[in-house]
Amino acid sequence: MIEKYDIKGDGYNPFLIREGWQVAQLNYVEKHGLDDIDNIEVHKKTDEVFILFKGTGVLIAVEKKDNKINTQVINMKFGVTYNIPAGTWHNIAMDKDASMFIIEKDNTHLYDCQYIDLSDSEKQDIYKQIKDIVKIAL
Repeated sequence: MIEKYDIKGDGYNPFLIREGWQVAQLNYVEKHGLDDIDNIEVHKKTDEVFILFKGTGVLIAVEKKDNKINTQVINMKFGVTYNIPAGTWHNIAMDKDASMFIIEKDNTHLYDCQYIDLSDSEKQDIYKQIKDIVKIAL
């Protein structure tokens, strides 16, 4: 009667997919480290919910206007629910021990992802913000 899931693989792992919604677990993977993010993504058809349960996770929201970016960087707390509304550019940075749950519309990872590469200066700015926010939290 009770289903149990124990996800060990690196990266993004959707494991509970039902009609209209899904739960995935994101475990550390390259390009989601605290200093190696190189793009941002957006989902047009769904909000995306994040819940950190292990390690260090940083949620990054980005607004692009006139070839400039405005960033909001949040050091995630265990068990707190964070929502990225549909249409918001974002990414996740995490340490090698981090794991989080992601709840979103079903099959978002297959049909509703757009990506933009960050420039070198944008990456350096985001890495500095991540470093500052993680240091403050320690």
